Amino acid sequence: MPASSPAPQKGGDTGQVQALHDLVLRSLDDDQAQEVVSIPLSGKSSIADHMVIASGRSTRQVASMAQKLTERIKRELGRNVRVEGLPIADWVLIDAEDVIIHLFRPEVRSFYNLERMWGFEESTAAPVAG
Repeated sequence: MPASSPAPQKGGDTGQVQALHDLVLRSLDDDQAQEVVSIPLSGKSSIADHMVIASGRSTRQVASMAQKLTERIKRELGRNVRVEGLPIADWVLIDAEDVIIHLFRPEVRSFYNLERMWGFEESTAAPVAG
């Protein structure tokens, strides 16, 4: 990570976490993300309160969703986030501290299958209605 990128703010209260989570889901819906899943991590992991996983149809859509989402988080909530994988955009990780977002091309998402790795099957993860 470049030294010029400021570190994200450390965790927030429940209202701030929910506002961030809602913003992420709304932004992904606006950008027509596919197969959006939100996995609750609160009380299960110290890395974040939520993990959101979504797919884009192409590297261009994945990159666009990631850029728009990071801009919206900064503009609406005043938070800086860490972004990894943007130049290639097969898999982009956005670390907003309380919410971790994984954006994939469908083939890459199938290969890594994070939902299974985290022990969440379709029935326990919360698919997000669009």
